[in-house]
Amino acid sequence: MSSGYFGKFGGQFVPEMLRPALEELEAAFQQCGQDPVFWEGFRRELSQYSGRPTPLYFAANLSAHYGRA
Repeated sequence: MSSGYFGKFGGQFVPEMLRPALEELEAAFQQCGQDPVFWEGFRRELSQYSGRPTPLYFAANLSAHYGRA
């Protein structure tokens, strides 16, 4: 991504003040993106967390018990 483009079209269209953070993120990914341990942890997080309800949800039984949300 050193050219700032993804294939023939596109690019990095972000505010200039965010560019250093994106460069830092890219460097970190380049460092850990080849590490099998990183991908193992990433896949574990996807299987256990991603796409599941968050810990914060409407607790209907508690709301009914206390008469409010």
